[in-house]
Amino acid sequence: MTTLQIEGMSCGHCRATVEAALAGVDGVTAVRQIDIASGRATVEGTAPVEALVAAVEVAGYEARPL
Repeated sequence: MTTLQIEGMSCGHCRATVEAALAGVDGVTAVRQIDIASGRATVEGTAPVEALVAAVEVAGYEARPL
């Protein structure tokens, strides 16, 4: 499981955008949680952290692994 800190999410649309971006990364088996208040997203699977961060950044948000 990988947890990311995501900056810039402020609404349900933001959450859905980040969820779709993460779900589209090869190796992701599930997006378990995206919490707008804390800015955290938890992902399961074998996707490299770099690919997850890149997907979030392409979607327009900043991300870093925790």
